[in-house]
Amino acid sequence: EKGAFTGATERKLGKLELASQGTLFLDEIGDMPLRLQSKLLRVLQEKQFERLGGHKLISTNMRVIAATHQNLETLISKSKFRKDLYYRLNVFPIDIAPLRERPEDIPVLAEHFLRKGSKEMAVSYKAIEPDALNVLTQFAWPGNIRELENTVKSLMITNVTETITLESLPKNLFKSQPITNSGETLEDLAERKLELMVKDAIELGRDCLMAEVLPQLERPLLRLMLEETKWNQQKAAKILGINRNTLRKKIETLGIKNQRSMQK
Repeated sequence: EKGAFTGATERKLGKLELASQGTLFLDEIGDMPLRLQSKLLRVLQEKQFERLGGHKLISTNMRVIAATHQNLETLISKSKFRKDLYYRLNVFPIDIAPLRERPEDIPVLAEHFLRKGSKEMAVSYKAIEPDALNVLTQFAWPGNIRELENTVKSLMITNVTETITLESLPKNLFKSQPITNSGETLEDLAERKLELMVKDAIELGRDCLMAEVLPQLERPLLRLMLEETKWNQQKAAKILGINRNTLRKKIETLGIKNQRSMQK
């Protein structure tokens, strides 16, 4: 509304009004603050809202599509996402596999971003040589499609020739490779390794399999993290998403030693 805040010299339609009788796309819904989640839930339930600075209820009828890279159920367990909003949005879920699990899509997407970038940035179209495209296909792309798009656009700007070569690729693309040549994920590998342990535990009637397995998973993870962070426990705990005291207890329980200090 006019006068709702400094600089509001006229009434403007907000996103909810603009999306009425249409579709509202909410990207990265998992990053939405709880305060806004409550307001969104009210709009979805009552199909009404008030303009900023206004007092009149405005009705709306729209389809809502929400996307996120986060696990909303995990956020709910941490009280960072409303359970009622999750159930309100989770009517027709579509799970899209990360880019690393569908490398066959990368050449098609790269070509699309080349043509898109040529139009948006007013630069000449550039081709990607086969060896360079193979590196793009093998890369894990932790940032998914956005990272691929930004990389392609950057290559279009920095390359003065009409071909993107292997030598022109950023160095970080050569560091991340799949766990195996088949692109097997960590979960696939773990499941394959655990299958025999589970069968043996059932046959032998063992009752402490979880206590045996978890240390074998946690020990290499913590050891690698501590080595990569030069045993900076505060930094390691932050990256792992655990409390520093919890990390200290696990180091002691799992018997992880600082090889650097031992060598000194």
